[in-house]
Amino acid sequence: MEVYLDIIWALNFLFDSLLLYLTAIILKRDIRLWRIFAGGLIGSVIILLSITPLHSYAGHPLTKLFFSIVMVLTSFGFKRIRFFLRGLMTFYLMTFLIGGSLIGVHYFVKFDLKLSSTVLLASVKGFGDPISWLFVLLGFPVAWHFSKRNMEAIEITKIQYDSLIKVIIQINDVSYQFKGLIDSGNQLYDPISKMPVMFISIKDRLADFPGYLVEMAENPEKFILGTEDIVPDWENRMRIIPYSVLGQEHQLIIAIKPDKILIEKDGELYHVDRGFVSFSVQQLSPDDAFQCIVHPKMLTSTRRADAKHA
Repeated sequence: MEVYLDIIWALNFLFDSLLLYLTAIILKRDIRLWRIFAGGLIGSVIILLSITPLHSYAGHPLTKLFFSIVMVLTSFGFKRIRFFLRGLMTFYLMTFLIGGSLIGVHYFVKFDLKLSSTVLLASVKGFGDPISWLFVLLGFPVAWHFSKRNMEAIEITKIQYDSLIKVIIQINDVSYQFKGLIDSGNQLYDPISKMPVMFISIKDRLADFPGYLVEMAENPEKFILGTEDIVPDWENRMRIIPYSVLGQEHQLIIAIKPDKILIEKDGELYHVDRGFVSFSVQQLSPDDAFQCIVHPKMLTSTRRADAKHA
């Protein structure tokens, strides 16, 4: 059996460097490429040890752990123990994620039924199975790309989840609960009272709301243009508020002054003293993660509410 050690070493060096680079991206760390490549170079030394008298130690878990620690320290340095452990754990996560992706796809596509002849097990006959080499060389960047994208999506989801709160709207002694997203981009105010405006979607809950309010949400232009009469009970609640979005200026929406607006955040219930609500039948979140967009000002103009308000 012929083993091309230089090819295996070069591939290992490249993969270790890319894994360290992906770790840096996920952790949002400032990096220098020479340190990343230095870490990859240190990691590839373990391949060279496998042909020395120390080969029995090269595959030992403690040896691999030692090399991983040196690689992370070389690439990111040491500031405090938490900083280091986070880098080390993320590096292992990326290693298992990429490696698992490649092995999973390899089994799924079945390029080579004899794993003993594949690069994944570091057993190379000559240049190895050409299909396996091509699979790994092409598959790693693809797995790296999708892993990076998925990690970013997870991070965005976490940020979004941390911004979710419980919103309770009370109209005519009836309370409605929603999941709300605190959106700093929502800067809509009633120009007269300077009260912030919250957007709520009732798309999947039309039967829960009064028919007049549903009609207002479905066909707001009728009330804005005056083709639909306004019921006296709702006249004092309504406001027609101008707003603009990207590409659309001088738009008008209808907002309602509810009896109460309550916000539950971190287990505490707060009463919003000032605010309007604009109801819509458009879905605000593609995956229905939230049903209303909360104006950030509403969180600063609150007072703690009694439990009976819920």
